Amino acid sequence: MSMNLVTTLYLIASICFIQALKGLSHPTTSRRGNLFGMLGMALAILTTVGLIYKLGAELATAGIGYVIVGLLVGGTAGSIMAKRVEMTKMPELVAFMHSMIGLAAVFIAIAAVVEPQSLGIVKQLGDSIPAGNRMELFLGAAIGAITFSGSVIAFGKLSGKYKFRLFQGAPVQFSGQHKLNLVLGLATLGLGITFMLTGNLGAFALMLALAFVMGVLIIIPIGGADMPVVVSMLNSYSGWAAAGIGFSLNNSMLIIAGSLVGSSGAILSYIMCKAMNRSFFNVLLGGFGGATETAGPAGAKEARPVKSGSSDDAAFLLTNADTVIIVPGYGLAVARAQHSLMELAEKLTHRGVTVKFAIHPVAGRMPGHMNVLLAEAEVPYEQVFEMEDINSEFGQTDVVLVLGANDVVNPAAKNDPKSPIAGMPILEAYKAKTVIVNKRSMASGYAGLDNELFYLDKTMMVFGDAKKVIEDMVKAVE
Repeated sequence: MSMNLVTTLYLIASICFIQALKGLSHPTTSRRGNLFGMLGMALAILTTVGLIYKLGAELATAGIGYVIVGLLVGGTAGSIMAKRVEMTKMPELVAFMHSMIGLAAVFIAIAAVVEPQSLGIVKQLGDSIPAGNRMELFLGAAIGAITFSGSVIAFGKLSGKYKFRLFQGAPVQFSGQHKLNLVLGLATLGLGITFMLTGNLGAFALMLALAFVMGVLIIIPIGGADMPVVVSMLNSYSGWAAAGIGFSLNNSMLIIAGSLVGSSGAILSYIMCKAMNRSFFNVLLGGFGGATETAGPAGAKEARPVKSGSSDDAAFLLTNADTVIIVPGYGLAVARAQHSLMELAEKLTHRGVTVKFAIHPVAGRMPGHMNVLLAEAEVPYEQVFEMEDINSEFGQTDVVLVLGANDVVNPAAKNDPKSPIAGMPILEAYKAKTVIVNKRSMASGYAGLDNELFYLDKTMMVFGDAKKVIEDMVKAVE
């Protein structure tokens, strides 16, 4: 395989990746985008395997065997996880994938530093690694280490099933935390520069150790409500780590793919920050999210009176409405009720009710979580609207049905300047003529805040599992 052919194939794979990002920007083209992404990655892998085989034959080595074994093991594990993962566990899977990308970048950087001649960075063992390559290895390894350990903490926080304090949804904070992060950051930078100038392996190893620690410290002060932004941010970090290593290996495919992931992740993080009224630079530095867990005890919330009703009552209100907006949330995903919801929407539409779905940018625990959930149930794309496109319609809507959503419809963001989520853009469900809210209980949402929407005179609470409640609504509509 000639280098000209390798370059051409990598270029074609890069075009596929660009088309994948373009396709994934809208639900109607997302499947085509996924197809382009898979084709691009398959082409990149096959080209790389061919290149390794060619180099191995020239150097009389058997490295291709290890590569094939790695591909089979990794591909099998990935296929099994993708097949078994539930929709509610998708954010944890994404965090896990980010951690693996970061760890891969670290391992490649270590291999390149220890045996640079094997990766073509120098001609023979004993030659000094050029300063430019040392800088690239430092950046790729440091970002990769931060991505790995930070993603492990994010995985634990998202799963919510580990008792270890660092994996709890509540932020972990202590006195002098930001100063410690600053000191560690400067030390990591200093050691990286030392390695770049001198090639000292001790400085490189210590820099890596500090980067792993920094990844933990950056994520632990972030509360559960900010996890969608964290997922997006770590996605960006993983891309930049891959790009940094790509420069060291002189691999154009890795540079392009890493840059695409890094830049798109950064843009998405910015969009998420705007949607949650967060500072983008605070996100990058890990200094956000702690204040959102300051709600009062659950018992105090339970004592406030609310208007509650049955599924039959809700069905009566829905069938007698002209317009209905449905707001899905994480509770819908937990109950796996998306297919039942689609059936309800179809029956209401058949009765002449105009039904629309409203999606907040950070609904669920991962960007796009609710969009994927509704797409799985084959909800028509033309019925699904983003927050900025539908907020103006709530004031003229007869009934809003909120299913398992909490923080993204909390009026405190608009009406209470002292609220931890003050200024956060929300779906303005409180403006509708009637609001129906389905929740298991009056427990607070992911941000740990009480929701004034639940106590409005126009709001009716329907308690119970979302799937059971919606199925009962469907029967009542019939």
